[in-house]
Amino acid sequence: MDKSSVIFGNPMDKKTVKGAEKSKKKYIKKYGDDTDADYKISFKDIPALDFIGATDVVFGEENQEFADNALIVGNIRMGFGHYRISIAMASCAKALGYKPYWLDLASFDATGSKMIREQNDMYSLASRISQKSRLFNKLVWEPLNSEGFKKITYNAKDQKNSELLVPIFKNIRKDIPYIATHVWPSQAAVHAGMTNVVNAIPDNWPMGLHLSEGAVHTVQTPFAYLGYKTLDGFAKTPLKGIPESELKEVGAYVDHELLVDLEEDNRRRKARVAEGKPMRILMTVGGAGAGFDMFLAMVKHLLPYVKENKVALFINFGDHLTVYEKLSKKLGKIECKQYFNEYGKLRELAKEIYDGDASGIYAIYNENIFEAVYSTNLLMPCTDLLVTKPSELAYYPIPKVFMKHIGGHEVYGAIYGSEMGDATAEKPDKKSINAMLDKLLSDKEILPHMCDRIDELKAQGYYDGGYRCVELAAGKRK
Repeated sequence: MDKSSVIFGNPMDKKTVKGAEKSKKKYIKKYGDDTDADYKISFKDIPALDFIGATDVVFGEENQEFADNALIVGNIRMGFGHYRISIAMASCAKALGYKPYWLDLASFDATGSKMIREQNDMYSLASRISQKSRLFNKLVWEPLNSEGFKKITYNAKDQKNSELLVPIFKNIRKDIPYIATHVWPSQAAVHAGMTNVVNAIPDNWPMGLHLSEGAVHTVQTPFAYLGYKTLDGFAKTPLKGIPESELKEVGAYVDHELLVDLEEDNRRRKARVAEGKPMRILMTVGGAGAGFDMFLAMVKHLLPYVKENKVALFINFGDHLTVYEKLSKKLGKIECKQYFNEYGKLRELAKEIYDGDASGIYAIYNENIFEAVYSTNLLMPCTDLLVTKPSELAYYPIPKVFMKHIGGHEVYGAIYGSEMGDATAEKPDKKSINAMLDKLLSDKEILPHMCDRIDELKAQGYYDGGYRCVELAAGKRK
């Protein structure tokens, strides 16, 4: 069914529709037409996610059957964010009695997958350029991520391109509960006839990019809810918005494992402050390795605190070893405890320091994408403060300091986090973020206050968005 010419009752102009059709034809010409392909569906274990029993969906020689209690998490790798949210959904699915299946639509040898990989490569390149060129960032990248992607007409091309993903779903049972953590997997599932699709929107800034008519759209905040309910600002003239039946405010998407003992995690954080123990600061290097100069400035600034045993510094370099090498070259020789492709040992470290002490600098790197992403999750319960850009981690239950955003759509994640009280406002430069770190280290009342606020938010159900998405996909929540 065509979803490019009319979007939520709003007709698209002929130029937009023609452009969408041209885009789809371009990819078919480049990568081939696999409309009639019969891709067999098989499964593969994901060792790094063995604790939630997540199974990877792959192409095989013959079709395998999904479990009766199956729930599919449809995703793509674009940085770390969509993978991180996908893990949260799989975790909540497991906690509620479902068998989670991991469907990365960019991972297959199929026309639609190649289309995704090409677009993701262009996005990553532009993101890196934006960090090196202030002019490009100001004139191109920021406006595109805030206003360009917001236009409802942008959705028409994505809807048409996502039709290329339908062949992947040919041998997937259509009634399986399905949660998409990026709009393309959601659009693809709807086009393929999946009947229980949840489109988990990751950002707080409403954009036409995220529309997937036919799915239940979930958002994490009241601000995002009203933006999608009205589609205000998506076009020059007023639009029909998303009906209540297809839009739900559910709260933050957070893993079950991070919530089950959250109050105890916060009690230990406050105890470490009261006892004068080193503040455990966790830094995350994003999937694109963005924000390097700020990371370098912060690490330099914190080194004296580390030497004085006032800070224990954890840096997750993800799967970007080059970022670690570049940082080491700039800093010179410094002592650090390396956990490189030693995920098992990192798991043991997390258990050890949860009850024990931590000191010095810990450098973490994993070539495996699942291990690279989840290393941050392993360390969150046993660290005190997370330093991150205001992307998907803006909603996680740990005290946070926000670095400068990468792309204008992240701005409103920082605003919401600071208003909720579990995070600082966005710190846009080296001076301001280092000043905030100094303040948190000197004023012993701020971190405990954030911890208390996180406990309050949990009691209110603010972090239960993942559970609610599972219930919506399974038809158990109105």
